[in-house]
Order: sequence, then C-alpha cells, then structure tokens
Amino acid sequence: MLNITLPDGNKINFPKKVTGLEIAEKISKSLSKQALIMSVDGELKDLYYQIDKDCSVKFFTSKDPEGLEAMRHDTTHIMAMAVQELFPGTKLAIGPAIKDGFYYDFSRKEPFTPDDLEKIEKKMKAIVEKDEKTRREVWEREKTKEHYHKLGEKYKVELVDMIPNKDEVSIYYHGKWYDLCRGPHLLSTGKVGKFFKLTKVAGAYWRGDSNNEMLQRIYGTSWATKKDLDDYLQRIEEAEKRDHRKLGKVMDLFHFREESPGAVFWHEKGWALFQKLVSYMRLKQDHAGYKEINTPEILDRSLWEKSGHWEKFGANMYTSETPDQKVFAIKPMNCPGCVQVFNQGLKSYRDLPFKMSEFGKVHRYEPSGALHGLLRVRAFTQDDAHIFCTEDQITQECLSVTNLILEIYKDLGFENIILKYSDRPDLRVGDDTVWDKSESALIKAVEASKLEYTINKGEGAFYGPKIEFVLRDAIGRDWQCGTLQVDLNLPGRLGASYVDKDGSKKIPVMLHRALFGSLERFIGILIENYAGKLPFWISPIQTVVIPISDDFNNYALSVHKKIKDSGISCDVDLKNHNLNYKIREHSNAKVPMLLICGKKEVDSNAVTIRRLDTNKQENMLLKDFIKKYTDLNKAPSI
Repeated sequence: MLNITLPDGNKINFPKKVTGLEIAEKISKSLSKQALIMSVDGELKDLYYQIDKDCSVKFFTSKDPEGLEAMRHDTTHIMAMAVQELFPGTKLAIGPAIKDGFYYDFSRKEPFTPDDLEKIEKKMKAIVEKDEKTRREVWEREKTKEHYHKLGEKYKVELVDMIPNKDEVSIYYHGKWYDLCRGPHLLSTGKVGKFFKLTKVAGAYWRGDSNNEMLQRIYGTSWATKKDLDDYLQRIEEAEKRDHRKLGKVMDLFHFREESPGAVFWHEKGWALFQKLVSYMRLKQDHAGYKEINTPEILDRSLWEKSGHWEKFGANMYTSETPDQKVFAIKPMNCPGCVQVFNQGLKSYRDLPFKMSEFGKVHRYEPSGALHGLLRVRAFTQDDAHIFCTEDQITQECLSVTNLILEIYKDLGFENIILKYSDRPDLRVGDDTVWDKSESALIKAVEASKLEYTINKGEGAFYGPKIEFVLRDAIGRDWQCGTLQVDLNLPGRLGASYVDKDGSKKIPVMLHRALFGSLERFIGILIENYAGKLPFWISPIQTVVIPISDDFNNYALSVHKKIKDSGISCDVDLKNHNLNYKIREHSNAKVPMLLICGKKEVDSNAVTIRRLDTNKQENMLLKDFIKKYTDLNKAPSI
C-alpha cells in the first residue's frame, strides 16, 4: 500500500505504484486537467512519472512559477521542433525557459528573418493543435553521444559530456521529435496552450565564449492567458522605448567600444550624472557615520588566496605577472582591501561599529554574450561599505543599513521594494550559535522594514546570511540592487581583531553593504525607469538657455552664468539653428527645462520656461527662477 501525503497533510492510499496524473484524477477532475507537473519529495517530476514508495506530492499549474516555467520549457521544445521541420539541417544547441519566456540557440548558415519567425510560430500552433504526446526515455551515455555525433549535432554531444556522471541521460519525445533534456515536461504539446509569441532573433556565442561559433538565438514568451500575453507584449514594447543603450546615445551620456568590451566610455553629461550620484551617496553616508577610504585596484595573489577569492572567483579575475614573476590581480571586490585599512592600528570595542565606505572600481570577467550595456559590464564601480561590529551590534547595524537603503531608494523614486532573505547553506563556515545571532538580526531588520519579503532557504553566502533589495520599476520589472551580508569568515582569515572590554582579542563581525550595487548598472536602471526623464536634482544638464535670435546672445550668456553660479547645471545654445530645431534637439536629449530669451525677457530680466513634454510656457523673473530651483536642486531627504 502506497501512502501519498498532500501539501495540506492529508494522505491518499494506492494499492500499487501510481502516476502523478492518476493521483491528480483521484483528487479532482479539475486538478487533473490543470496540473502541469508535480514535485515528489521536493523534486520536480513529469505527471506520468511512476511513484512506487511513500512520499509527499505537490501539483503545479500554470498559476504557479514552477508550472509556468515547465510550460515555457515545453514551448521552447515545440519551437525547436518547428524550426527543424521548416528548415531541415538546422542544428540544436540549448533551449531553456527564462524569466518571462524562453529561447533556443540554433546553428544555421542562413539568418532567420522576421518572415521566418511568423512561419515558425504558425507551425508551432499546428504542433500544439495536434496535441502530440510526450514521453521520456533514459539512454546510455556513450550511445547517446554516438547517436548525436552521427546526426552532426555536435552541441548535443558536448552537452552529454556536461551531465554529471551520477545523473541519468534523459531524452524527451514530443510525438516523433525528441531532444536531450532533464525535464520535467508536460503530458502533451496541447498542454502548452496558444498564448505564446516569438519576439526576436539575436546572436549568441556557444557557451557565451566569443572564441566559439556565433549561433542564432530565437526568443519567445509563453503565458497561461491571452491577457497575460498581451500585458507582457505591451511591457516589452514600453521597455524597448526605455532601452538605456538607445537613450544613452540620444542623451549623449556614454558609449562602448570593441577595444574594451564591458567597460564604459563616459561622456561629459554621463559622467556628470555619475558624479551627482556619488556626491549624493557621499553626503548620505557621511551623515550616517561612514568614513570614506580608497584601496588599490591591483593586489598580490597571496591576499586573494588568504581571503578565499582566488579559489571562488579566480576564473573571473584579471591577472598579470610582473618581470620579477609575482602574480597580481585586479580586484573583483573591495572587501580584502577594506580589511587591510581596518587592520592598521589597534582597535578597541569602543571603536565599534567601525564603518568604512568606498567607491571602488572593480573588474570581473563576464562572457561576451552576457554583456548588456550598463546592466552587465566587466568594469564597474561599487558603492561598497563594510561595517565592523560585535555580535551584539549586528541587529542594530542591520536595521540602520536597511533604513538607509530604503531612504535612498525613496529619494530616487523607488518605493516598491521587495526583500529577499537567504539563510545558512549546507556548506558554510562559522559556529552555529553565531549563525543563529546573525540570522535573527537580519530577519528582525527585514520584519522592521514592513516590506514584502521572501525567504530563500539555504541560499545565503558560505560566510553568512544575506538580504537582497529588489526594486520594482515604473513598468513592473524587478531589479536586484542593494545587498546586506553578514560575514563570519573574512575578518578572521585576514587577521582582523579588536580588544574587548576584558582585554581579550576578538574577531569582529563584518557586514558587507552595497546600496546601488554597481553605479553603472544603477544608472542604466534609472534611465529606463524614468525613460530618460530624470528627476531635476540628478539630471546631468538641468537647463539650457536658448536665445530666440543672435540679438539676445549677450543676455542669454549672462543668464547662463548666473544660473550656473547658483549650482544648477546649465548650458547655453548659441548655435546657428532656428528656435524650433533647438527646442526639438534638447527635448530629445531629455533636458528637464529650456529657458527661452527674447526682447520681453531682456526688458523684464526674466526667462520663459518650457518644460519637457509640454507645450505650455511660464514666464518667471530670473531671480525667482534661481531661488526656486536652487531649493529644488537637492534630494528630497536632504
């Protein structure tokens, strides 16, 4: 007799082995129709998987993240099936489900066209309509490689080699078509439904390495309902309008070059925006008691070995060997350098908490295929801070950091924040009693924030638990930015200590804290959140003075000087273009306001204000304008 335990604690008995579908049918007809996959003792399985022992079972529908992901995974198989039927000879690489959709990488000489996508989508709908049954087979590893080798599917051969020896090599059939896949998958192609759309084709190097073949990646999205699909496509359309790479070019903020992939070439206006954020953060941190430091970008390999980074991140570090055969690494993180500053001079318990901040430039190797404008780079600036404290101070410091992060996000227009709390992983360092204190401190900070939060069980760093701060932007996208981590490992490894009340030497707890995370990435998020129309106080160019003709150039120059002297960033446009052209040019560049100067303005010592995205104009005395906008030229909380 089999005992199947359901999520509500109830048990169902079966006389012999049973499939997930049979269990769902016994529970209810509606569940058997809606269920897509299941978990057996926490492991995701197909519904036709046969259970032969007592276990816990949970079913997932398209309303669940697990069910939706499985549905998208099936959709990518159906897309690959359609591609190979329509374009014989196309070879397959990988095709996973991703956030909000799926993709598959193909090897094919001829490029896919927009017309091809329409054909593929039509064929996919026909495959769904046929409702081809799905089945799973386990193949012997070497025979699988031999089979795919004969077909010329070299990427599948490589993928078989990447499967751990302890794992089965599984093949999923959808009708007669099949693919190498670990699953789980739905019962049939019809279960995918008809609410999917192929969105674009992009290039992608095999395994993200530019030394490998460039493949063609077809992206798509798949949803449970037409409304969900329509809402998503509308968000995508809006996201394309907000693409920070396009806006960065229009606003003349930055560019990238092949000579230095993943590194930003900041233009004058972009660098002004960068420095405004640094100045703002510097002021907030100074008020919060942080001491700003700066540490070298290149450090000897021995320090990275002591810290543990060489073992964990060595493959992503840039290294150099000097003529005296010493190996140095460009820092991928600021933490070890910060500990060296803390270690200078004797520290007492009275010095704690000791807060150090650093706008540190770091470098990490990212595969070429992963680079994405400002959002994924190889060289970036972290707004790092490290707090050295006692175990008893962890709670208060975590609360202080959380409040500071939320205040800063609010200033920048982000009030919809979600927290992700991650506790101890199986592989970790440190005593469990200290972990208990650390986790208790962090969860108190999370609960005190009154924000929505999720718990990522066992997803903490090996050296301590952590909180991730996720921002939701103007069009509903989530961005993971700030982090707060409790480190029970690094201070001891690098010899940090303080003298306690009883005269004994103790190792401090180290809190790692980043608010923006990466300034480059955060600027990309800001640009997309505001569609380039940044708040006045952080806009790189806040005003442009435009005379309506050359007769008023001198007055425009005097207005420009007075406004600039007041601390407002201001340009003057004396180019030989007509007024409408200048207005259009600066509006496209997202300048918050234009100041028009003509005879009326000269006579009254005033300016006519034309704000972005409106044809309405307002006349204001120059002195009143300067007073009003000088007051507005700061963050809301300052």
